[in-house]
Amino acid sequence: MQATDFFAPDYAAARGKFREAVRAAGLGLREHRHPGRGPDGEALSTDSVWIGPASASRLLLGISGTHGVEGFCGSGCQTGWLRSGALARLPADTACLLIHALNPYGFAWQRRVNEDNVDLNRNFVRHDGGYPENSGYRELRPAICPEEWTEASRAAADAVLAAYAEKHGAMALQEAVSAGQYFDPDGVFYGGSGAVWSHRTLAAILKERASQVRELGCIDLHTGLGPYGYGEIIDLHDEGEPGRARLSAWFGGEATLLQSGTSSSAKVSGDTSRGIAEALPRAAVACVGLEYGTRPLKEVLDSLRADNWLHVHGRLDSREGREIKAQIRAAFYQEKADWKEMVLERSLDVLRRMLSGLAEA
Repeated sequence: MQATDFFAPDYAAARGKFREAVRAAGLGLREHRHPGRGPDGEALSTDSVWIGPASASRLLLGISGTHGVEGFCGSGCQTGWLRSGALARLPADTACLLIHALNPYGFAWQRRVNEDNVDLNRNFVRHDGGYPENSGYRELRPAICPEEWTEASRAAADAVLAAYAEKHGAMALQEAVSAGQYFDPDGVFYGGSGAVWSHRTLAAILKERASQVRELGCIDLHTGLGPYGYGEIIDLHDEGEPGRARLSAWFGGEATLLQSGTSSSAKVSGDTSRGIAEALPRAAVACVGLEYGTRPLKEVLDSLRADNWLHVHGRLDSREGREIKAQIRAAFYQEKADWKEMVLERSLDVLRRMLSGLAEA
């Protein structure tokens, strides 16, 4: 089979390919039904499969679809891992847990956010009112999320954003837009006011299946940042956290750091690594975001702004709605064969290296 065979055109087809790969490997799949429905009324589910001994103390965790629409890429990688036989022979005392479509609603509706307009990768914080502040977003909110999505309104908003970048720097603008915010439920990169369904589901799966694990390496599959087809290994740990030392040993300087400016991503609040560590407090956790480039950054951010406008102010069944959905799909998933081949090859490389590192932990 070729790399392109593992990728699918929509959520339902991606789920079908993943489930068939699980069945072909002789594995058992668990279904975690989402209460919502897809755009065609289809059932939604986060599916999980455990590979290897149930008592394993070392675990490789692979997650797709944390940011719904990015599941096109992540699902293809996970299906490829199963079909290629990369997980057929695991090191001693090591298992693998694949969680497919952690945010199935966003995947099915081609949105980065979930059913509550929550960015799941900003939701893993303490929801006790002490949320991280994002003063840049507060200042720029009218320009980030304009009420009209016309050529004139976009030009005016872009001028405000460009002036901010000129004054504070391009990364400061990216951080203001994307680091996460917790006061604007209709805006972009909203972290929510409580643990959402996908947050609770991830915690439940880990507590049920992985409570015995003492060493965990996680690959959370993402798209939208960086050069076309390149898979950046983003270290999700803060300075001084043990996970950083493990990732440095496994990947050396290839693992980029959010705080040092070596990553294409701004530093964010409440990503999945926080939820994993909270669910498994006895495990030594080392998490990376494997981030694949698609389109230029401005196009990616504009697609999110457009999609946000569409769901707050527009109509999904309009020509404009269809154009925006095509725009956000292209921003987070490339249909070209060479991109899919690059994505799969890099994911297999990172998978093998993390398994090797876990075996020596």
